Amino acid sequence: MPQLRLALNQIDSHVGDIAANADSVVHWTRHSAEQGAHLVAFPEMMLTGYPVEDLALRASFVEASRTALRTLAERLAAEGLDELPVVVGYLDRTEKAAPRLGRPAGSPENAAAVLHRGEVVLRFAKHHLPNYGVFDEFRYFVPGDTQPVIRVRGVDVALAICEDLWQEGGRVPATRSAGAGLLISVNASPYERNKDDQRLELVRGRAQEAGCTLAYLAMIGGQDELVFDGDSIVVDAGGEVIARAPQFSEGCVLVDLELPAARADAPEGVVDDGLRIDRVILSEEPVAPYDPVVPGGYADRLDDDEEIYDALVVGLRAYVRKNGFRSVLIGLSGGIDSALVAAVACDAIGAQNVYGVAMPSKYSSEHSKGDAADLAQRTGLHFRTVPIEPMFDAYMGALGLTGLAEENLQSRLRGTLLMALSNQEGHIVLAPGNKSELAVGYSTLYGDSVGAYGPIKDVYKTDVFRLARYRNRAAAERGETPPIPENSIVKPPSAELRPGQVDTDSLPDYPVLDAVLDLYVDRDQGLEAIVAAGFDPELVARTLRMVDAAEYKRRQYPPGTKISAKGFGKDRRLPITNGWREQA
Repeated sequence: MPQLRLALNQIDSHVGDIAANADSVVHWTRHSAEQGAHLVAFPEMMLTGYPVEDLALRASFVEASRTALRTLAERLAAEGLDELPVVVGYLDRTEKAAPRLGRPAGSPENAAAVLHRGEVVLRFAKHHLPNYGVFDEFRYFVPGDTQPVIRVRGVDVALAICEDLWQEGGRVPATRSAGAGLLISVNASPYERNKDDQRLELVRGRAQEAGCTLAYLAMIGGQDELVFDGDSIVVDAGGEVIARAPQFSEGCVLVDLELPAARADAPEGVVDDGLRIDRVILSEEPVAPYDPVVPGGYADRLDDDEEIYDALVVGLRAYVRKNGFRSVLIGLSGGIDSALVAAVACDAIGAQNVYGVAMPSKYSSEHSKGDAADLAQRTGLHFRTVPIEPMFDAYMGALGLTGLAEENLQSRLRGTLLMALSNQEGHIVLAPGNKSELAVGYSTLYGDSVGAYGPIKDVYKTDVFRLARYRNRAAAERGETPPIPENSIVKPPSAELRPGQVDTDSLPDYPVLDAVLDLYVDRDQGLEAIVAAGFDPELVARTLRMVDAAEYKRRQYPPGTKISAKGFGKDRRLPITNGWREQA
């Protein structure tokens, strides 16, 4: 059987920075060539980054992508890489109208191309367009109507883009009909907790359906709220894993494959879902037989807590670096949320770039002040203390506030102080709110909700505790100082805005609250179904009222790393003005 050394470049890209992305393609193609690769692939929309959102509607950006693709092909040839076929994702436009979809010629396409000998030898657009969760691809793109196949060293290789695997029909059965020996899918599929197991089973099943070896190449890195975890996978026609790449790790995945020779009577014409086979022959002569040196391998898997924590680190790091920021500022209360955010920030960009400020009031406990200072000493971040009591007294003298208004004033003074320091010193503020608080509105607008990014906004409070314990345990196992003070983990959570206050004065116990929120927010269950699951009717009704009433607050919260299938923002979009209430 013919042999083929495949190079899957599991790398990051930067939305809009086409020149830097092209440089990455050249760099990793050269690296792949040095490793003896016969075929090289890059992720979905590698040249433009993903997702480009409304940049897809800007004709100048589309043309920049198309021009960069042609220039890239010429550059690869000029650098002596012209004989190595390269599959790369980019943004294109259709040359013909799509009357059935009401889209004119020139409409954008989520596309990929094959570059060879200085030319763009094959172009194709994504066939299945996702339109759920964070995806709005029907808003932007026209679907492709071909089944692309390239013949490389005597092997027919079918090509697909991300959702072409996730939906039934289309390019997977068309690959079998085309008689391909290998199917390569280039992807930019965002991370979600537990998605790695789902992804593996998907790839196994699709390989069996396609009747050939399947290589699933995934992007890594971060873009705004999205994180990409890599986890590229190669399986044989029976669904057995040949190679599996690490999560959250950039690099080139090399694998030596033995594949069926291309058929002399390879099918042509229209196959499944009306897809027309578009076959380009690049090289007929098989590679001279060689001893495989990269037969594959299975990277160690991360446990659930490590996976989520790494996602938070990668998401924050990408947001800071890609937006040109240098440092972050965090209000340190001594509590668990700000402590976890500080630990994530130190791991993401280095403690030397993390600035913490304690802002005690007359209600702040001595242990909270001490825990904030202890965290700073453990992590090595910059630390200062700025009491807010003089400011608070000045406001109270002028306004005479009481009750909740008095409590919220403290939070808003802290928010103003953080933003003032941000403005003066150039740090971006990180908001420490978690998903439980955001869900029920347990935060103060223009107070603890201020900031440029919310690293744990998609992490429930019970998970915050678990991740804090994981991070300390991981440090201890490495012989390092655990970053989070034990007292921040074990003491009852409190905003400390009035004497003796604890969170459970206003909220159910977090394990119960989070279980209800998981059903209502993440699974879209109604009141009756949640009560039927065994929860107290009054508690459920009260929780749901809080969630519904807080939609206007959530709209004003900063972006933050998405780790669940239903994060607040693009995933869960409800009207602010909403008269619907769940009934038992």
